[in-house]
Amino acid sequence: MRIAIVDDSGLRATVLEDGLREAGYDDIHVVPPHGAFVAKLERMAPDVVLMDLGSPSRDTLEEMLAVSRALARPIAMFVDQSDDTMIGAAIDAGVSAYVVDGLRKERVKPILDLAIRRFNAFAKMQADLDEARTALADRKTIDRAKAILMKTRGLDEPAAYTLLRSTAMNQGRRIVDVAEALITASSLLGGSE
Repeated sequence: MRIAIVDDSGLRATVLEDGLREAGYDDIHVVPPHGAFVAKLERMAPDVVLMDLGSPSRDTLEEMLAVSRALARPIAMFVDQSDDTMIGAAIDAGVSAYVVDGLRKERVKPILDLAIRRFNAFAKMQADLDEARTALADRKTIDRAKAILMKTRGLDEPAAYTLLRSTAMNQGRRIVDVAEALITASSLLGGSE
């Protein structure tokens, strides 16, 4: 597992690195948060990012949150102090673990594991949500196509669906693709739905 540590404090980065090495990780890269470090992180393609911000200014926090949005990886953020605004911004940016005043090497492995699990759980929920939205949009498209067939061909709803399904099977296409084609053709021919 490739782990990137974003930190400009050598001492604090060493604490994280020692904790990771003791936990059995050895592909560790320390990246100072200066210059084009976001691009460097993207090229590095780490599996996990640990950000040690100490006492970040608002600007520093915003930069780190931009990293979180850009990478779409599990991210654990360590800070010395925080407030509700900072916590909310970190959560909104997709930070998987936000640790206040908890930088000790024996805590690094459990926090890393938590960040990975939370990131994976959130990614699964997002994928499930995307799948549900797609299924709903497909259902609406098929319903519109059925309505066109019912109106233009005088079919009832089950017969309209059967016609869409058999056409899709005969053409080796998905039902929603046939439905979209029917809606487009009807629109081009001046039909109304």
